[in-house]
Amino acid sequence: MNAEKSPGSRIAKHAVLGDMPVQKELTIYFEGKPLKALEGEPIMAALVAAGVTVFRYTKKGSPRRMFCGIGRCTDCVMTVDGVPGVRTCVTEVREGMRVERQQGVGNWNIQAEADHA
Repeated sequence: MNAEKSPGSRIAKHAVLGDMPVQKELTIYFEGKPLKALEGEPIMAALVAAGVTVFRYTKKGSPRRMFCGIGRCTDCVMTVDGVPGVRTCVTEVREGMRVERQQGVGNWNIQAEADHA
């Protein structure tokens, strides 16, 4: 299948679907570094486009990568704006959000969770 890619490893023109719609660019922060994301896309898509392949580590330190991509497994859970356990494959990016890899079950900060709600 021939597909032209746009900057950030996203498909700009698909062989069957044609031109992809232009989306507004947002900035998110992954482990403190700014990354470009597209409005409406899942966090996972923005991270994969930026070359991120490991999303979290188990309690024993094993890396976890993208698996189901539909919110059923927990391989993509990360800490988002201080809240651990966020399924990044089904959570849309927001301007300025802060995303970090999670170790084990994460650090549950009750105040951050209340601020996120």
